[in-house]
Amino acid sequence: MIGFLRGKVAYTFPDYCFLDVHDVGYRVFVSHQTRNHINEGEEVTLYIHTHIREDAMLLYGFFSQEEYDLFQHLIGISGIGPKVAQGILSAITANEFYRLIHQKDVKAITKLPGIGKKTAERIILELKDKLTSTTFDDTSFADQTADFTDGIGDQISEATEALLSLGFGQSEIQSVLKKKKDWESTEEIIRYALTELQRF
Repeated sequence: MIGFLRGKVAYTFPDYCFLDVHDVGYRVFVSHQTRNHINEGEEVTLYIHTHIREDAMLLYGFFSQEEYDLFQHLIGISGIGPKVAQGILSAITANEFYRLIHQKDVKAITKLPGIGKKTAERIILELKDKLTSTTFDDTSFADQTADFTDGIGDQISEATEALLSLGFGQSEIQSVLKKKKDWESTEEIIRYALTELQRF
């Protein structure tokens, strides 16, 4: 069982990368969160989950221990496989996800890719007792989202939904939108966010 891989990022793609470890190229699937932390030519260490199927052996890599731990929690839930878990991690950070579990926010969880109402309820049921006071940073989450959620209107909600559908993560969107607050339309929000997000 592979615990982690350390090597140079040879190539990057939207949902995976090739990691050169002593001249052996490993194809490692990554979330958007991890993808934003790695660059071609740089040496990185990725925590690895090995998924074995009858027809393939797939590697899933994670930049942080928190993301890896959440992935393990998710794939342990009936109905959630590695691809769905990776999609969730692409849309939201581990800290934000644990916050939703803590709040038992079924509606918000069902907005994540591949998650219906019954699955969302099952996630909350199975993970709520695994939360501890150190699982997520309550203070930092509140600080990060206070400006974003204070007085949030339909325009920001609609723009956020549109950006999520384009594959951007919740944390990326929040970090961009809280830089500016004087919006005039949903279209303006989307244009501004796309310009900023494409700089990453």
